[in-house]
Amino acid sequence: MKPLLELNDVRAGYGEAEVLRGVSLQVAEGEIVALIGANGAGKTTTLMMISGLVSVRGGGVTFGGDRLDRLAPEEVVKRGITQVPEGRHVFPRLTVRENLQLGAFSRSDGTQVAKDLEEVLGLFPVLRQRIGQYAGTLSGGEQQMLALGRGLMARPRCLLLDEPSLGLSPKLVMAIFEIIRRIHERGTAILLVEQNAYQALRLAHRGYVLERGVIVRHGSSQELLHDPTVKQAYLGEA
Repeated sequence: MKPLLELNDVRAGYGEAEVLRGVSLQVAEGEIVALIGANGAGKTTTLMMISGLVSVRGGGVTFGGDRLDRLAPEEVVKRGITQVPEGRHVFPRLTVRENLQLGAFSRSDGTQVAKDLEEVLGLFPVLRQRIGQYAGTLSGGEQQMLALGRGLMARPRCLLLDEPSLGLSPKLVMAIFEIIRRIHERGTAILLVEQNAYQALRLAHRGYVLERGVIVRHGSSQELLHDPTVKQAYLGEA
């Protein structure tokens, strides 16, 4: 399967610290790929590097066959990649509608933006009910839905999700994973960073295990779910 997003031996970091030390991975069109690992492994740095928020020191990133790692973050969004960051980061003093509209800031197709807003509200009925409400008054689960909806308003070909279930109740975790599945059914490729490795691998087609800035395992989700080392380290099985 031809890759849509491809990282080739990427090195990146902050200041003098090198966080990613030769990361290579691929996400194909319409595929869900899970990136799992312990805290501090470099998962968020990987997403931020793809988004243009962390500079690449070596290797390269391509998207749709075109070089991506030399572009500014806003250009990355225009090419079709949107990141939903860890911690939601909605604009608390703006309404739900205004937050969603900000997701389409780089678009000029106003008629289609309006149609996409209706589609997002159909995907998240609770947001339709809260459309005029300030985002800061929403519950944690509702804010996560708003962050996902805002990301979709950019019409991404590839969605980067950073810990979408973080801090949510078990019931809401399952609801968020179901929404991610429905987003995928729309044809959107997804690179999913998630501490809940079991649920992430159940949802994904393939997965990568990142340790200290290096990919140490990769394969189909089923292969990783049954890998003894992965089960012990990330799935809570002795």
